[in-house]
Amino acid sequence: MARTVPSPHSPPEPPRSFGAPTFHTDGDLLAIGIASDGILWSIEEPGELRGWSLATRRLVATRPLDSFASLWTFNWAARLLASASDELTVWEVATGKQLATMATPAWITAVAFQPGAAILATGHDDGSIRVWDWPNQKELLELENCHVYEISALAFSLDHKVLATAGEDKLIHLWELPSGKHLGTLQGHKDRITGLAWHPDHRRLFSSAWDTTVRVWDTLHHEPIILLNSHATQVHALALSADGKLLASADSGNDVHVWDTDRHQTIAVVREATAEVRSLAFTPDDGRGNASTAILAFGSGDRVIHLWDSRTGSGGSGIDPLVHRTMVAPCPAGKRLYSLGGGTDLRVWELASGKSVLTLGGSPLLRSAALSPDGRWIAASRASTEDDRSTLGLFDATTGQQIATCEGQADPITALVFSSDSQRLASASVRSVDVWLWNVPTGEPLLLLNEALEHCSVEALAFHPDGKRLAVAGIDWLATSGQDGQVVLWNVETRQREKQLRVKSSSVSAGEMIVSAGATALAFRPDGRVLACAGLNRLIRLWDVVEDRHVAELVGHTETVTALAFSRDGRWLASGSEDQTLWLWNGITGEPLAAWKLDNAVRALAFSADGAWLFTGNGNTSCYQIEVRQLLDPL
Repeated sequence: MARTVPSPHSPPEPPRSFGAPTFHTDGDLLAIGIASDGILWSIEEPGELRGWSLATRRLVATRPLDSFASLWTFNWAARLLASASDELTVWEVATGKQLATMATPAWITAVAFQPGAAILATGHDDGSIRVWDWPNQKELLELENCHVYEISALAFSLDHKVLATAGEDKLIHLWELPSGKHLGTLQGHKDRITGLAWHPDHRRLFSSAWDTTVRVWDTLHHEPIILLNSHATQVHALALSADGKLLASADSGNDVHVWDTDRHQTIAVVREATAEVRSLAFTPDDGRGNASTAILAFGSGDRVIHLWDSRTGSGGSGIDPLVHRTMVAPCPAGKRLYSLGGGTDLRVWELASGKSVLTLGGSPLLRSAALSPDGRWIAASRASTEDDRSTLGLFDATTGQQIATCEGQADPITALVFSSDSQRLASASVRSVDVWLWNVPTGEPLLLLNEALEHCSVEALAFHPDGKRLAVAGIDWLATSGQDGQVVLWNVETRQREKQLRVKSSSVSAGEMIVSAGATALAFRPDGRVLACAGLNRLIRLWDVVEDRHVAELVGHTETVTALAFSRDGRWLASGSEDQTLWLWNGITGEPLAAWKLDNAVRALAFSADGAWLFTGNGNTSCYQIEVRQLLDPL
């Protein structure tokens, strides 16, 4: 029987936090740009400029600029930034220095830099266009009454010969430069045009609009080439890779579609944002014009900048293409906290002082990590910079020095779990159906479970407390519903499947555990009798693995449940979700006890050894420490 509690409430005071968020802003994102030196820049309300290193994922600069500007645009390599209102200002991004300011006779509604030149264009609310030599603060060209209504988008061709303009009249005009001669009109959109992007061949123009479409135009003959209409909602933003091979478009359904511009086919649909995506940017040309190295950054109202790497694109399967996982784990002695989030390096905090006290040898950027139950070892999967492989290593948790390398597993490792005695390590990948077992601390392979799941990506692993059995959970993304999956309980000593717990939306059949629509998280109760499993359909199911029966269904989350954890005495079960809520349940009956609304998605959970504290690994890469007693206390 489903159990519910009243809506989650906010904590009486902010939880104690560890770690500055990675790629997280304090205000709504207004624009994003990526510089040639690998610095990702963002501008947020109210005019705050931030820069992060893509290599280290660390914040490197913050600068307050203009708090009154309503519109912001980076140039092609994020060296310059323009702000606009009733005046136009150009800034040097690296220093935050104001380079030029020009007053305009009409409110500015669109801005575009000319690639590789000290020229930019402004569109205005009266339908006029102006082209500027901004270093000399000189107006080069004025086009009056270009559109009936205000200008919504602008784009220069890369050969500097044509300016494309879009207005609220749903038309696109092409203008010759520097003469200002009208070359033609592109007509077809049925609603507001939100973005324009020129292909490097100078003959193709891409446009996005609120009519849910992206259109490709032949600018020589002023004719449509093809309609890209896989979006279900309004398209708000558009970006093209430096070599023109990849096109990204973002919609009000929080999805980002990535297209192959030669074949006009969808490469991926990235569903990582939790709010409307309004800003997109690819890495600039690396000097070789190679799209295979392109990274796409996109930001939304969730105040987080997300990344998509073309080298690890998921082909539209819906699986997070970055395959980085969040981890949080307090050491058994209660003195340190280990955390990983968003592909950063692993951070170790002294709980008493809140200071960072340790990093792993070599400072690797990691996909996933785990701390052994005895607190002696760290397993960490390092992302390769050359391909999509991972390097799995074992580290001394006290010194951070690597003690062994686990060799043989080729796919990016996204799931790691130690046995309760800390002598075995299991690893798996969302790109594979296999599971590997390793000796600790030698790193020698012990067992390969071929096809540990049938036709499913491996999303989660959990060792039974007896150390002899391993639960493997996943999602069958290719199923008709797109959400089926299964949980298999393996005996790693006999190398046999003990139970196969299917995950479907149909009724429960004999010998099957209908957990949820696709399994995303697992946790065994410490007595070993109950397995908790969560899934894409927001439910948590409890299964008695001794009697092979369903125990309880826990209802409360409104988005995918991404984390589960039992307290060491089994008294409590904690769950976290993309809905930014943290729930506490009775670990025996499944009765809901408390729910908090946090300010971030909860992607990892762990109790302290004494059960007094609960730690969360958050979507912005920070961690929270929450007193369980405070969580249970009523308002």
